[in-house]
Amino acid sequence: MQQDTILQKTIVEELGLQNLPEEEQAEFLLKMTEAVLKRIYVDTVEALSEGDREELVKLIDTETEAEKIEEFLKGKIENYDEFVKKIVENFKSQMKGVAQKDSAA
Repeated sequence: MQQDTILQKTIVEELGLQNLPEEEQAEFLLKMTEAVLKRIYVDTVEALSEGDREELVKLIDTETEAEKIEEFLKGKIENYDEFVKKIVENFKSQMKGVAQKDSAA
């Protein structure tokens, strides 16, 4: 099983979405992915200095490869991988909290 499929299955199970039709699960997972990517972007930009933000915008505007952008960010934000993991974990915890509130209502 692919890593992303395992991750998706885990998210579906942790949030109690297994009873939804597959199409709705896929739509929900897509929206969650978009939301977490936005959160990573916002938190990353906030962690950069003004000059580094400008440099990041230039990289994005020139359609620089994702690997080079990630390399840039790793050079600017200490422990960038852990930084991203923490954002994802916080997001997941928030989503689990929302799912639990919804199921209790």
